[in-house]
Amino acid sequence: MTASPSEPTAAPASPGPHPHPRPRPRADRARQVAEVLRRQIASGAFPSGVLPDERSLIADHGASRNTVREALGVLRDEGVVERRQGVGTVIRRRTYEHTLERLTGLAETLSAYGRVSNEVRVADVLRPPREVARKLCVPDDGQVVYIERLRRLGDDPLSLDLTYLTTDIGRPLLDADLAGRDLFSLIEESVGGPLGSASVTVHAVNADPGTSALLGTPPGQAVFTVERLTRMPDGRPVDLEFLRVRGDRLAFRAELGRGTGVPDSPTGDNR
Repeated sequence: MTASPSEPTAAPASPGPHPHPRPRPRADRARQVAEVLRRQIASGAFPSGVLPDERSLIADHGASRNTVREALGVLRDEGVVERRQGVGTVIRRRTYEHTLERLTGLAETLSAYGRVSNEVRVADVLRPPREVARKLCVPDDGQVVYIERLRRLGDDPLSLDLTYLTTDIGRPLLDADLAGRDLFSLIEESVGGPLGSASVTVHAVNADPGTSALLGTPPGQAVFTVERLTRMPDGRPVDLEFLRVRGDRLAFRAELGRGTGVPDSPTGDNR
């Protein structure tokens, strides 16, 4: 039936201020609970090494018993927790946090969790790839010191570090304790002063078979790739590192502030 000109056409009903949410699949809710627990484990929230019992987790997360059990199953499949008779859900492996707010070495950051040791695979002087030479401001026919180390926390492999150093900084380190100390502390001890600043880029890649074997991860498992270019206080670049880090053992953390004058997003959504 057609409305007459004098009859206003009814506007479509608009949703109320609080539309009824669609029910979410239990698997989605379980992943949400698992992610919160994973971050709590990484931050040391359960110092006893045992997670709260099921009833407490249900109350803490506002989730059903089946959702909590599925979330614990996710963490169990990842090797993070295991169920022990008479004890409960026990943490098998923690993910450790490394801050991006300060220029620190791995041993400095993780000393509270155990001993960091280094297997020195290469320590030599060589001609660098052109991109490395460019970033370190080394002439195309120049040389750098190259150090490759497999780093462990306790007995577990944690990262594979490929480091290029300008020769004035790197040569003195070839006779230093590369197996037992962070490069940052060795450099600062050698030059008699602190390092300045660094640019850091982090992204995830699927590890090649050789890296997977060294890090003890399944072939093709994703790892963090960290590129860090470190400078002296005068701004001169002296240390370029490419780190392959196990994503199941290390998390990167930073506190960020939102300043004034933030530009609009391309869509005009300024959330």
